[in-house]
Amino acid sequence: MKILPICLLFVSNIFMSFAWYGHLKNTKSALIFAIASSWGIAFFEYCFSIPANRIGSQYFTVAQLKIIQEVITLIVFSGFSILYLKQEFKLNYIYAFFCMIGAVYFMFKK
Repeated sequence: MKILPICLLFVSNIFMSFAWYGHLKNTKSALIFAIASSWGIAFFEYCFSIPANRIGSQYFTVAQLKIIQEVITLIVFSGFSILYLKQEFKLNYIYAFFCMIGAVYFMFKK
């Protein structure tokens, strides 16, 4: 069951990326529309993140859950920015990922 909260966090982060950054693809729409639609998308993000954290807290400390969340955010956002927003892939994405892997190592080290 340890994998379930991680899967839920991945789904949550996909929704989060669209809620926070999806509107950047069409900046001609009214800001109030971007805010309202982002809130609507964020509802689904919470539908996955809250159970992920509730279930995950049975297996991980809150600090461990947070670092898992940050790694997932980096992975999902990198893919989102490249595939959806058509941003250029940069080498510093890889450097940042390795730094996060180091953070995971130290967070889970006994």
